[in-house]
Amino acid sequence: MSEHVEQTFVALKPDTVKRGITGKIITIFEEAGFKICGMKMVWADSDILQQHYEEHVDKDFYEGLEEFMSSGPIIAMVLEGVNAVENGRKLVGSTDPKDADPSTIRGRFAHMSFDHADSSDTLHKNVIHASAELDEAEREIEIWFNDNEIHSFEHAHESQVR
Repeated sequence: MSEHVEQTFVALKPDTVKRGITGKIITIFEEAGFKICGMKMVWADSDILQQHYEEHVDKDFYEGLEEFMSSGPIIAMVLEGVNAVENGRKLVGSTDPKDADPSTIRGRFAHMSFDHADSSDTLHKNVIHASAELDEAEREIEIWFNDNEIHSFEHAHESQVR
């Protein structure tokens, strides 16, 4: 793998699965040239969520976050591509959907702002999680996937997008 080709972790949250928009979002990544090296549907339990959100476990909002993230299945993915972490985050858009460019995943499919969630005493739902840094991606991939669930293969169009 080239030094610029990397893997990142993406999770389509329970609201995405329940809305039936997972295929549309997966297509966005594939059309951008990302390769899906691992993908599975997971009903996350407390252990995996505490590992994933370890920096938030002691915060006031964590209980609601865990309740939401365990309220339905999640599509967990390992995506590979050139500068996958950075380019994946660009496709996903701003964490707060009201600030997300309309061409991004959150800009297209999420609408609840932090302000609205806070004023209506509800959890902020923003459709998708994508690793923010390479070391975070590596850690998250290890949490959600075993080595035998991540596959290496050549895409038919790899010579065109790399």
